[in-house]
Amino acid sequence: MITTYAVLSEGLEKRFGDVRAVRGLDLAVAEGTVCGLLGPNGAGKTTAVRLLTTLLRPDAGSARVAGHDLVRQPARVRRGIGVTGQHVSVDGDLTGRQNLRLFARLHRVRDAAARAEELLGRFGLAEAADRPASTYSGGMRRRLDLAASLVRRPDVLFLDEPTTGLDPESRNRIWEEVRALTAQGTSVLLTTQYLEEADRLADDIAVLDQGRVAHTGTPAQLKGLIGTYAEVVVSHRDALARAAGVIDRLTGGEPALDHDRNTVGALTTDTTLTLPRLVRELDAAGVPLLDATLRPPTLDDVYLRLTGGLPDAPGSRKFAA
Repeated sequence: MITTYAVLSEGLEKRFGDVRAVRGLDLAVAEGTVCGLLGPNGAGKTTAVRLLTTLLRPDAGSARVAGHDLVRQPARVRRGIGVTGQHVSVDGDLTGRQNLRLFARLHRVRDAAARAEELLGRFGLAEAADRPASTYSGGMRRRLDLAASLVRRPDVLFLDEPTTGLDPESRNRIWEEVRALTAQGTSVLLTTQYLEEADRLADDIAVLDQGRVAHTGTPAQLKGLIGTYAEVVVSHRDALARAAGVIDRLTGGEPALDHDRNTVGALTTDTTLTLPRLVRELDAAGVPLLDATLRPPTLDDVYLRLTGGLPDAPGSRKFAA
C-alpha cells in the first residue's frame, strides 16, 4: 500500500540572524492522521509551523503541503489548509455568528450563513451565537477559533498548542473535535506541551531538538525506546537511600527520589527484571516496602528523556535541549 502525505518536508531551514531556528527539518504526515510535534521551548516547533503554513519563507529545503509546493505554490497551499495558532484570532467585538460568517465570506464559502450555523451547532456555541466573543470563556473562544479555521473544510489543519490554558472539560471537547476531523479525512499537525494530549490524539509523533527532528514513531514505539519504569514506595523517608541503592543496582538508571511521596523510581532497558525479583532484592536489603511496580513509561518520560530532561538510560539516546 502506497502512503500519501499531507505534509512532506525535506531539509527545511530557517535562520534569524545568527540563530538557526529550523535546521534541516524532515517531516512526513500521512493523510488522515494526527502528527504530534513535540519539543522543549526553543526547539523550533512554532517556526516549523509558520514555515509550513507559508507565514515564513524557508532559506533552504523543500516541502509539499496539501499536495502543493510550499515555495512555488504558496497560494494553493493556503487554500488547502486551516490554522489555529497559540493566540485566539477571532474578533472580540463581533458575536460568534458574525465571526464565523466573516471568516466564511473571506474564504469565499458559497453559503456563508449556513456554514456558520453548522459550525456553531457542531462546536456547542449555538446558544451563545449572538453574544460578543469577548464575553466567551477561554474554552468557548478556543472552540470558536477552531471553528473559524474549519469554515473552508481544509485538507490539512495546523494546531499550534490549541488547548493551552484550558480547563479539562474544554480540552476534552477540543480533542473530540480533532478525532472527528481525522475520521472525516482531515490531516492534523499538532504542536503541544501537554503530553497526555499527544498520547491520546497522535498517530505519530516527531520529537524536535534544536530545529530538527530527532525521533519519530507512534507513542507506543517511542515508549519502547526507553524501557520500563521501576518504582517503589517505602514506609518512611529514612529508607529512601537504601531503596535507591537497590534500584540503581538493578536498573542501571539514575534513581529519582520523591521525599514527599516516599518513592524511588528509575527507567531500565533490562528486560530480565521482574517484579518478584525487585521485591526480593528490596526485602533482602531490609527496605520497608509498601508498594512496588514495573510499568511502561509514560509519554512524559519519553519526552523528558529524548529532549535531555533526564539522564541517559542504558542503550538510549539523549538529546540536549
